Amino acid sequence: MKSLSLLLFFSIFIFSNSFSQPIPTNDLEKNFSGLKWRNIGPLRGGRANAICGVKGRDRTYYAGYTGGGVWKTTDAGMNWTNISDGYFNVGSIGAIDVSEKDPNVVVVGTGEHAVRGVMTSFGDGIYISTDAGRTWTHKGLEGTRHISDVIIHPDDYNTIYVGAQGAVHGPGDQRGVYKSTDGGNTWDKILYIDENTGISSLVMDPANPRNLYAATWEHRRYPWKVVSGGAGSSIYKSTDEGATWKKITEGMPDTLGKIGLSVSPTNPDRVYAIVETEKSKSGLYRSDNGGVNWKLMSNDQNITARSWYYMEVFADPNNQDVVYVLNAPLMRSIDGGKTFESLRVVHGDCHGFWINPDNSDNIAMAEDGGATISFDRGRVWSTFSNQPTAQFYRVSADKQVPYWLYSGQQDNLSVAIPSRTKNYGILTTDWFNGPGCESAMVTFDDPENPRILYGGCFNGRISLLDTKTKEAKDIMVYPMTNLGYMPKDMRYRFNWNSPLINSPHDPKVMYYGGNVLFKTENGGINWTPISPDLTRNDSTKQMEGGGPFTNEGAGGENYNTIYYIAESPHEKGVIYAGTDGGFLQLTKDGGKSWTNITPKGLPETMIHSIEVSPHDPATVYFAATRYKFNDYQNYSYKSTDYGKNWKKIGHGIQKDDFFKVIREDPEVAGILYAGAERGFYISFDGGETFERLQLNMPVVPITDLIIRDNDLAASTAGRGFWILDDLSAIQQSRGKFGDDLSMYTPKSQYRIFGAPPFFLVTEPGYGENPQEGVAIDYFLSEQLDTTLSLEILNNDGVVIRKITNKEEFKQGYQGGRGYVPNTNTENLPDHQGLNRFVWDFRTEGLRKLENTFVNGADYRGHRVAPGRYKARLTTAQSVVEVDIVILPPPNIDVPEAVWVEQQQMMRILENRINEMHDDLENTLKINQQIENISKLVSDDTSLHKLKLLGEGLQKDLQKWQQGVIELRQKSFQDAINWPSGLNSEYFLLRNNLDTYDPRIPESYQTRFEDLEDTWTQMSANYQKLTTGRLQEFNKLYESLQLPALKVEGDSKIKP
Repeated sequence: MKSLSLLLFFSIFIFSNSFSQPIPTNDLEKNFSGLKWRNIGPLRGGRANAICGVKGRDRTYYAGYTGGGVWKTTDAGMNWTNISDGYFNVGSIGAIDVSEKDPNVVVVGTGEHAVRGVMTSFGDGIYISTDAGRTWTHKGLEGTRHISDVIIHPDDYNTIYVGAQGAVHGPGDQRGVYKSTDGGNTWDKILYIDENTGISSLVMDPANPRNLYAATWEHRRYPWKVVSGGAGSSIYKSTDEGATWKKITEGMPDTLGKIGLSVSPTNPDRVYAIVETEKSKSGLYRSDNGGVNWKLMSNDQNITARSWYYMEVFADPNNQDVVYVLNAPLMRSIDGGKTFESLRVVHGDCHGFWINPDNSDNIAMAEDGGATISFDRGRVWSTFSNQPTAQFYRVSADKQVPYWLYSGQQDNLSVAIPSRTKNYGILTTDWFNGPGCESAMVTFDDPENPRILYGGCFNGRISLLDTKTKEAKDIMVYPMTNLGYMPKDMRYRFNWNSPLINSPHDPKVMYYGGNVLFKTENGGINWTPISPDLTRNDSTKQMEGGGPFTNEGAGGENYNTIYYIAESPHEKGVIYAGTDGGFLQLTKDGGKSWTNITPKGLPETMIHSIEVSPHDPATVYFAATRYKFNDYQNYSYKSTDYGKNWKKIGHGIQKDDFFKVIREDPEVAGILYAGAERGFYISFDGGETFERLQLNMPVVPITDLIIRDNDLAASTAGRGFWILDDLSAIQQSRGKFGDDLSMYTPKSQYRIFGAPPFFLVTEPGYGENPQEGVAIDYFLSEQLDTTLSLEILNNDGVVIRKITNKEEFKQGYQGGRGYVPNTNTENLPDHQGLNRFVWDFRTEGLRKLENTFVNGADYRGHRVAPGRYKARLTTAQSVVEVDIVILPPPNIDVPEAVWVEQQQMMRILENRINEMHDDLENTLKINQQIENISKLVSDDTSLHKLKLLGEGLQKDLQKWQQGVIELRQKSFQDAINWPSGLNSEYFLLRNNLDTYDPRIPESYQTRFEDLEDTWTQMSANYQKLTTGRLQEFNKLYESLQLPALKVEGDSKIKP
């Protein structure tokens, strides 16, 4: 029943893929539209900040991620589908609300509200849907940056309230409470404190929508400290729909930090506030008179830890004494906030919550692991292993075939995932947790055969993982917890995402960055400092990481650290080190001496990545960011003399976007790939100009890029890993196209197999595999109405496959095993711009029996052997050719003669199948003609002899057919009832031998010889039937002056 289950599986999930594809925004994107990124996963949810259910529809929920956009489920979390791609300009989401009056109206506030020191992106205002998320309209408030809450008026969905935190890294007046009464077309700011104070919580009285409560929050994030609290933090109430506000903090300390609010739906006079303030008075406050005064109910530190990151409270809609507080655990009180217990959650670090107003057992959670749903108050939750929304800090790749990608995932473990598998998709079982922790950069003992993996972690933790024994070992440079310490008191300072790299000259050599650079040559048994302090070493920025009430000493605010390392691939010991404060340092002697080569005038900034040109040892690029200083400009530079002189590059990047990484193409000098906060860019002139080339990748921060096997791999902060397969068209066209037909030589392709293209999955639940075969790219200056043909030629110039843009496909036989029994499975694309067709290594297809089930039949031709081939593209006006090289599969080392023998066997088996299907088709047609004639002469006694002769011939033909095919089989399960025919036995041999390994087992050779003996006899019988017996019938038939029966393709039956 395996195949039946697979087909059922596809029927369930095929409808969940509704990713909106971005519309090309420039000519370059239009010209390259045939190229597609593929998302390989992994399927492990990333950080979510917002979640909202739909009243009366307990299976429908919306979730907002901090980079991954907006996702929707209509089956209570079994499947999630992205609904913001193609509409939103950003991927960071802060708040979601659904109209109670019309659930088709959904309002989303962008810009995450639980803002971290790392892995944080900004928003651009409000988006509104009036069709339950199918389409969206941008509705302003672009400058608010981060939105904590949105509220739709329960009786009027055109009235919307927004609580805007505003910019977190600097002052700004676009923060406060905003109101719209026309569906977001215009906005009024109805509560504003000052340029440093925004809104951390905005709630409405469920019993009286005129009453609003707002918690204001004075906050600021510096690279070295988070400020949470001050004179601006307070609570305000409006009783006239926001027209006027009154401060209501009686019973609370004078100075407050971050605050979360909730009003009890069953008793609107009861208001809960989770409050950050001085430690003994931090906790849950309660008012039982609508905020007139407050009482501290609990100062349990579990509900106020890391206040800047949490401080969310939710009153149960059906019991005034039940209240939830979000923190690393989910906390619940059932006695009005006096005492708390922790509830089980799937992941932890909880940020968004929703309680079904009609059923308090039904809750939904947004946390660092994604979005989950429960129907029993948290005893059982839906999975987050169906959300490809991981946030990755960096990406590294080994040199296996196929290669694997590695990175640390925010608030999770590191991931090791293959770039492709042989399945219909990349599954959760295909990848594993790597070394280190969430912020790991991963390296290898041997990139070509990586048994030992090394991974970093925050605060200088670093470990190795033996992938064979599954044993892990800590190899810290200097073992010290560092948690809670001021950086100035640490022996060494390490960034949250400390750089760890292999030397390109010797993988046994690794470099690790603290405030000094470390080197090991023995897997971390010994670490040697090879530099002085390379940072600014400003002790005033090495104090406590948080205040005025809550210290933040997890490591994210460690400052004056090395943030990136690059060793020249040309010259051993030439090493660049970039710091989080903007210094760029160079050694040319392996660390004996260092030179500060920071560009003059570069302000304090984070050196996010460094790239030494693969073509010129003196050329180096770096990308720096200053968003932590509230500066969203691009800071990217290029030097052609080892950093003595610098030129700022990046012309063409969009406003409020900045590069985080630049890589130069290893094959073509001057082609640069750039990952930015809001997308992907490319330069064809060495960085003089850049153009956006987003293609089908969603808008998401790109944190790193790496080129491996001529593919470009990207790590993102919210959508996992993406791969752009085979850069050949980009490299050879260099972005320039003319009117002539152009085709580009594909990369040498390993003979690696995968699932058939009609089985490949692009659903949110699976990482996407590439199609099996060679990607052939060609450019058409206009859409073609005439015939376009692609021919594949072997090394002798013989055409072995032909595909056109005018193929006619017939449905596969109903009841088959899911194969699409066609020679070609898709038309040759012929749209204007770059087109990509993947040749699946296969020769021309087999002779197909129309409308006839054949057990095990796969009518596609066999896969060719490794070697040299050509692709010829022909239009009415032009012919172009390119070379194709197919490499042997990895781990298969056999003489060429073995491949020759296997290919010869494939051709013989396919010829036999074609022969018997030709013969079978003839016998079926003869039988039908005899049947028709028998009906005509059934009452004519003078034709009795002809009738008997026909019936005898018909009976013998049917007996012959029965040996070739079992016609009683109508579906694959019928093979259980009746043995398959000879053609199925040949298919079995052909299919089983058409594998990655060309060696033919002896048992198969024996079976082949037995089948050949059987077919030789059957072929002889066929000749007797279609010459002697049929000729006898035809002579009698013609003597009666009736037209002779014909075999297809012949004018007469041949004797």
